Amino acid sequence: MPEPLRVVQAGAGGMGRAWLRTIAANPDVVLAGLVDLDLEVARAAADEHGFHDVPVASSIGELAGGADAVIDVTVPLAHPVVSVDALLRGLPVLCEKPLAETVRECLPMIAASELSGKLLMVSQSRRYFRTGAAFGRQLASLGTIGSLSCEFYKAPHFEGFRERMAEPLLIDMAIHQFDLARKLIGAEPVSVYCESYNPEWSWFDGNAAASALFTFADGTRFAFTGSWCAPGLETSWNGRWRAVGSAGTAIWDGDQPPVAELASGDPLPAVEVDDPEEIAGSLAEFVDAVRTSTVPQSEVHSNVISVAMVEAAVRSASTGTPVRIADVLESAYAEALDTVEDARLRATLDGWPSVLKVVGL
Repeated sequence: MPEPLRVVQAGAGGMGRAWLRTIAANPDVVLAGLVDLDLEVARAAADEHGFHDVPVASSIGELAGGADAVIDVTVPLAHPVVSVDALLRGLPVLCEKPLAETVRECLPMIAASELSGKLLMVSQSRRYFRTGAAFGRQLASLGTIGSLSCEFYKAPHFEGFRERMAEPLLIDMAIHQFDLARKLIGAEPVSVYCESYNPEWSWFDGNAAASALFTFADGTRFAFTGSWCAPGLETSWNGRWRAVGSAGTAIWDGDQPPVAELASGDPLPAVEVDDPEEIAGSLAEFVDAVRTSTVPQSEVHSNVISVAMVEAAVRSASTGTPVRIADVLESAYAEALDTVEDARLRATLDGWPSVLKVVGL
């Protein structure tokens, strides 16, 4: 048996505590340190989860010497700083979603991964639901997929920054569904037309509802419609999905096993595999990728496309016109070249033949 991976976790807030529970339950990792700007919060979180002897610090640099990897569970605003710091110290990183708040900020993170030769993976927890994976297996048997749709209707009261955001649903939530659509379709998005709005009864300052239609490179259309101020008959946090293919249709309510029917009228069984779910699934794949030097799903080069989908949807909603994913990436690349201060990262970015080729579009 290989030695457990020694990880330093950055971030001890609410999501940080969820990760501490996940680390404690995984025998393939051991917590080597906990980092938070508030040392009292870090100490309390570590003790609460049984890590009484684990050191706490206010920076990764103080604990990097005893680590094999870093889990970045800081707020999205801090991801470009924390993850890049860890990578340039020679440590692979598993970063909570979203990779960063903008595509422009994501690109230097890709450069840091290339420069260091270390893995940067993003935790996209919706990719690790067993019933969702079963839904994906059904899609593989439905021939050519013409359309995929997701309805997302919830009514949460966050009483925090989300209720003050200009586009709370698109920016804070929709990346989960947009990213999962990429996995289910097995192709990359080309363009999106999106409209966002705020119902008169909304308790959000910004647009809490949106509809978006993506065109993918293989011709598939992905339709997302949702609201964060939709009381009554709410969907799963994963949304409610339908896929229509040349050989049949599959539906998934986001929680229970999916149901599919072939064009012949015969049912298509759902096949579930007993894999770890949600962030436990992310952690398991990350550990395996570090040990075997394989490329995991949601590796940074690929994951930035999901961030670009969100940014393109927001831009489309603002302009009232369709937006190409490639245009978002290319404008972000130009901005990054003008704004990145670290000479090493800027040189790496400048050496790219094309941002589209680098991310796989």
